Amino acid sequence: MIDRRTFLAGSAAVAASALARADDKDPFGGFTVGMQTYTFRKFTLERALKAMQDLGVKHGEFYRGHIPTDTAGEKMTAVKKLLSDYGVTPVAFGVEQFTKEHDHNKKLFEFAAALGVKHLSADPNPGSFDSLDKLCEEYKISIAIHPHGPVGKEMHRWKSAEYILGVVKDHHELIGTCLDTGHIIRSAQLGVTLDPAKEVTTMGGRNFGMHLKDHDNKRKTDVVFGDKTGVLDVPAVLKALKAVKFKGYIAIEYEANENDPTADVKACLAYFKEAVKKAG
Repeated sequence: MIDRRTFLAGSAAVAASALARADDKDPFGGFTVGMQTYTFRKFTLERALKAMQDLGVKHGEFYRGHIPTDTAGEKMTAVKKLLSDYGVTPVAFGVEQFTKEHDHNKKLFEFAAALGVKHLSADPNPGSFDSLDKLCEEYKISIAIHPHGPVGKEMHRWKSAEYILGVVKDHHELIGTCLDTGHIIRSAQLGVTLDPAKEVTTMGGRNFGMHLKDHDNKRKTDVVFGDKTGVLDVPAVLKALKAVKFKGYIAIEYEANENDPTADVKACLAYFKEAVKKAG
């Protein structure tokens, strides 16, 4: 017979092996993780997709430099085939401007629907919300407002989660945020102290996306996750996202080394996978 100690040791080994297999299958811990393709803005779309494939990234938030918003018909079919060939699923698009001109806004939603994304990261004009309420309801695509931190010597008009929530709380439930941890950190350049994890908590169920990046305010440059000059607490952000039952997407964005950021992105992804384990 197998004694209790041997049985428990064997059970623990089986459990550890199962957990390791689960980590191998989903190293991102249940989060939908992709790239904001602005990271690869010096690359063609196909080269960006090849880089993402090599990095093991299967989701993308695309921007108009890679897929123009007038892409339609045969051109859209060709783009979607290219995405499929490289195993990358489009989940979001942006950052796009929205105005009170309903026809303009509708064209962007039609484009997003044709591409197959569920989220539009956005910088909407304050007068756009009546139009966006209707379009979110019609297309079931979210508007994820993207606060941009300092713009010159002033804060961006969508300056914080608290401010955004105050504006959108009485609008369609699919209007919320795509918070950007790098821009949240940059706010300190203007003396505004914001904590990325607390910003997530403030938005609660209206978190639809996130641009995840770290920033060195002294050198005014993005840095790799875990860099000694960075400040982003990735596990804390992930814990906050779990606490609000986040079901959106995380797009890693990296604006430094624009000619070829691939090695830095690889380091960010490796750090993220370790942060998932720490977040629990």
